Amino acid sequence: MSLALDATQLDRYSRHIIMDEIGPEGQQALLDGRVLVVGAGGLGAPVIQYLAAAGVGELVIVDDDVVERSNLQRQVIHGDDDVGRPKVDSAAAFVDRLNPDVDVETHHTRLTADNAEPLIAGCDVVVDASDNFPTRYLVNDVCRLAGVPIAHGAIYKFEGQVTTLVPDGPCYRCLFAEAPEPGAVPDCATTGVLGVLPGTVGCLQATEAVKLLLGAGEPLVGTMLCYDAMALSFERVPYRKNPDCPVCGSDPIESIESVEYSGGCHVRAD
Repeated sequence: MSLALDATQLDRYSRHIIMDEIGPEGQQALLDGRVLVVGAGGLGAPVIQYLAAAGVGELVIVDDDVVERSNLQRQVIHGDDDVGRPKVDSAAAFVDRLNPDVDVETHHTRLTADNAEPLIAGCDVVVDASDNFPTRYLVNDVCRLAGVPIAHGAIYKFEGQVTTLVPDGPCYRCLFAEAPEPGAVPDCATTGVLGVLPGTVGCLQATEAVKLLLGAGEPLVGTMLCYDAMALSFERVPYRKNPDCPVCGSDPIESIESVEYSGGCHVRAD
């Protein structure tokens, strides 16, 4: 790694650089990093905000939605003038205003089994800020096959959860072998969500992503961090690798062609 921080960058990132745990080498690692953020909504907004501020050099943002006024109560990178605009475009404009060091690659599309592999290829970390189970299982499966770590987060009303999935640790299917049936878990449009909740959870995901890029600290591997905003409490729930997991167990799949990303997101038997 060659250090090429200019005077402006030394000033911008000075509070990182003076830390023994980061220093100029760590900041250069962030600038050299490439992170895919799946979703530019409630969770994706604080993730994008803080990864850009930290100087992560390349952000790939995937989202097929447009900004709605009801988003603005929690999706802090979008504004009233962005209503009707693709979220990826609004996110890219926000990053451009915040930090010119960051290159943003946008994809105004849903992550699917057809495009996930090329989008994830070449990324150092994927942040799963999606809001549906098929996408979560797809991210898990493709990242496991590609050897890319995931900073995962999810929210529901007043509660959130965060965990980190790395290539040699347990995967999302070790936690939840299959998805609930469609409609079994209501979305925020039906049940509502505390506006500040995704800010807390998204910041935790961004923290995990930064740690992974730096190779520092202890990521939440094999641990689900559960957050209750009403009680303002955290609980750490350990979990283990499932030897029978079809994705990371003793007889793992070789491609996602055997997975049906609908219903329970089952892996089909050969």
